[in-house]
Amino acid sequence: MNDALIISGLTKTYKDFMLNGVSFSVPCGSIVGLIGENGAGKSTTINAVLELIQKEAGSICVLGKEQLDNEIKEQIGVVFDGNNYPEIFSTRKLNRVMKDIYHSWEEHTFLNLLKKFFLPADKPIKQFSKGMKMKLAIAVALSHNSKLLILDEATSGLDPVIRDDILDILLDFAQDETHSILISSHITTDLEKIADYIVFIHEGQVVFSKPKDELIEQYGIIKCGAAQFEALDKLDIIVYRKMDYEWQVLVADRVAMKKKYPKALIDSASIDEIMLLYVKGEGGGK
Repeated sequence: MNDALIISGLTKTYKDFMLNGVSFSVPCGSIVGLIGENGAGKSTTINAVLELIQKEAGSICVLGKEQLDNEIKEQIGVVFDGNNYPEIFSTRKLNRVMKDIYHSWEEHTFLNLLKKFFLPADKPIKQFSKGMKMKLAIAVALSHNSKLLILDEATSGLDPVIRDDILDILLDFAQDETHSILISSHITTDLEKIADYIVFIHEGQVVFSKPKDELIEQYGIIKCGAAQFEALDKLDIIVYRKMDYEWQVLVADRVAMKKKYPKALIDSASIDEIMLLYVKGEGGGK
């Protein structure tokens, strides 16, 4: 099995939104970042993978199977934004409950993670900070022999120190080539740190699915005036955006563009900037 998750032609229609033929994969041993503005279809895609909603068309293969039987469900760790467990529970009580839910529950792993994350055994979860709740959810996800972690905005609203702790945990998990992660996040700087691939969804469709290093190391933004913009070869333009005093032009190979346009100002492009130009720009890539 080369891919932990394969999504092909996923379609789901709502009254005012359509997930339209979404296709991408999560290779085994990789971290895939799912990006897009609010309402783009990230959570809908994740909900379809977890069979929380029914798809209308397309196929989803998780860990080699197209249906989530109990064996596959045991191997998926899920972390959503917010509290994932009853707030009256303590972690000690949660441990006892999880033993009954998961056949593969690893109590020693869970207790070790609680110590590693400095989470108390007897304090009610309702007294936990948001960061503590996220760490608890990740501890649970890592304690039942998960092969695939799925996180939906799990680091949103957390301070940078807590986020960095969580990113380290995810990187450590993904060191095992049988482990994979799909993480949806608005915090693209987090994904720049840990992701191997970036999937960008816009208005219910996949705009691109590319290796992160290709985006960071090769893409660029030409910043120029009107005359210079008109002189550009339109085949070099992915998308462009006219600002008050300049044009911003996204290109796929900034090294080649520097050779082709030696007088042009060409900056590297962050994932945030790439996404913003696709969403608010116009041109060849739209």
